[in-house]
Amino acid sequence: MSDERCDLLCLDAPRAEGIRRALLEDGAARAAAERARALSNPTRLTLAAALREAGGEGGVGELCVCDLAWISSRAQNLVSHHLRTLRSHGLVVSRRSGKLVMYSLTPAGRALLDAVLGEETEPARAGAR
Repeated sequence: MSDERCDLLCLDAPRAEGIRRALLEDGAARAAAERARALSNPTRLTLAAALREAGGEGGVGELCVCDLAWISSRAQNLVSHHLRTLRSHGLVVSRRSGKLVMYSLTPAGRALLDAVLGEETEPARAGAR
């Protein structure tokens, strides 16, 4: 095993102090970690990906719970539960349309989803065309 300990002081103090000042405060770091954790569940990740697909390239797509349940092959009550979690973390928004509740990704949700999925979904999209 390598020893991660550094016995030399090679720190550029002004640079290190600037980096320290630019770091997230604890509360902001916790909130960001919670948002990221919201996508760590496979069902929530699948639902967010479905909403991204509904939006197409840069668009805003909306889907209702029943559509998301069918698309994801999950029960509506489970989908509703996971959408509440995504909404509580600011990753999706909802609006009422008559008896339906429509969901869409927020810009923050899309950005986080894109960061999590990266290019992994591109071959699946290409094969579906």
